[in-house]
Amino acid sequence: MSSPKKMTTTTQQALPNDLLLSCIARVSRLYYPTLSLVSKSFRSLVASQELYKTRFLLGHAESCLYVCLRFPPDPNPRWYTLCRIPDRLKKKNSSGNLLVPILIPSSPSSPPPQSHSSNHLVAVGSNIYKIGGDVPSSSKVSVLDCKSHTWNQAPSMRVERSSSSSTVSLLDGKIYVAGGCEDRNSVNWVEAFDPKTYTWSSVTSPSAAIRYGSVAEHRSLGLGGKFYIFGNYSDESGVVYNPKEGRWNPVPLFINMASELWYYSCCVIDNILFCWFHRHFYWYDYKVNLWKQVNGLEVLSKKLGKRLKTIENLVELFKHERWHCKIVDYGGKMVVFWDEECDGYQENRIWCAEIELERRDGDVIWGKVVWFDVVLTAQKSSCYFLNGNALSATV
Repeated sequence: MSSPKKMTTTTQQALPNDLLLSCIARVSRLYYPTLSLVSKSFRSLVASQELYKTRFLLGHAESCLYVCLRFPPDPNPRWYTLCRIPDRLKKKNSSGNLLVPILIPSSPSSPPPQSHSSNHLVAVGSNIYKIGGDVPSSSKVSVLDCKSHTWNQAPSMRVERSSSSSTVSLLDGKIYVAGGCEDRNSVNWVEAFDPKTYTWSSVTSPSAAIRYGSVAEHRSLGLGGKFYIFGNYSDESGVVYNPKEGRWNPVPLFINMASELWYYSCCVIDNILFCWFHRHFYWYDYKVNLWKQVNGLEVLSKKLGKRLKTIENLVELFKHERWHCKIVDYGGKMVVFWDEECDGYQENRIWCAEIELERRDGDVIWGKVVWFDVVLTAQKSSCYFLNGNALSATV
């Protein structure tokens, strides 16, 4: 009788690195947090520069959402990114989208929540810039690399600025910073940072009426190739800077946008200003200087208004509604984050909705909700968008 044949085991040869890079580069970045759990080698791969070079060459760079939140009394911010879990792991009626924490070493310290420092985060390409450091004032600039999730330092501003009274906006790929200087006559009252050249340059200062306004805080906006500044929501005018002309001009009808920009969440998508206020989504038609409602979002607006009802009574006193709802440009789509305090439960829920936008007949904009869902659950009263921000980086 012949002896049985011995069973032999074979080890599958690992895929060549170039082929593995090419395969993973074609996978949506939304799945990278899940892939990083497979092994240490996968974790290193999804954070490697080679992978993102391959994604760029293949034309697979995409917008990725990041959320920065604080959980008082902890002064350190916590960072999250939106990910999508595999279909087989999704719960019934779930979109599969979740905010997952990011471990970021050497995260720079941040001003306390009351300084509104979340306004000083700006996303440009694959980086998130944090303008200014600790209060009361700083010229420090930190950069979060969204590919490797590491912090680096960028060239400092030319002057120190108060994080509570300066304002930051993005215009044509450059970061404009205004106000917050101890010397309001400084030639650097406004300066601009070019991420391509990694240099700061001075910008002609606006009128003394803006620099010496009765309020310490300013608001700004980059729109239509111009940089807008206003110093008070009750002002009857603002000023606008045209980089091509190198000068400031008054904007008499700016009052139609000013109060909304002060009190509510707004963002620019494809050179159009969008805002959530009075329980509806609006866009600003600067040709006629009027806010117009975005059509097709009535159901979401009703749900969002209902979720915010717990703080509605505070709106007239403290105008906090804009801090509890955040609108983000998500590669031409609109993403909305809002938080809900659940009655009877010891938790807060952060919701998210993704909206496709379409312009029809020139002066009508329609929105279509792709999905909306709870993306993060936290201990009750531990975090709100009052203490955070949301941004979209391209990686």
